[in-house]
Amino acid sequence: MADTMQFDLVTPERKLASAKVREVRIPGAGGDLTAMPDHAPLITTLRPGVLAVVAADGAASYAVTGGFAEVTGAGVSVLAERALPVGEVSLATIDALVSEAAANAASAPAERRDAAEKYAADMQALKATLGL
Repeated sequence: MADTMQFDLVTPERKLASAKVREVRIPGAGGDLTAMPDHAPLITTLRPGVLAVVAADGAASYAVTGGFAEVTGAGVSVLAERALPVGEVSLATIDALVSEAAANAASAPAERRDAAEKYAADMQALKATLGL
């Protein structure tokens, strides 16, 4: 079994991270999961949350608002809608994201309202997790 795997985190704007890591903790829409080297292949959607990465030289955490993660035995590729290193998330930034999610939930058509309200609740939970 290999002790590291490739990790890549990209958003539409930029590549945030690319490194050899030991594990990636993913906030999956169906539940949180930890990917490690030689993991069974899967693709999952992301919910708003903290994506945590553990490497030999330390750990890093990123706030993500959604997207997709592809896990293979050789690595993890995350395509995030929005992502920021946790240390760069300000109260103003997270409040704007929470407000946007709440407004979208309030104006969502009936058939999408449950999903929009769940997303807004997940954004509130992300704010709480970040301690902001």
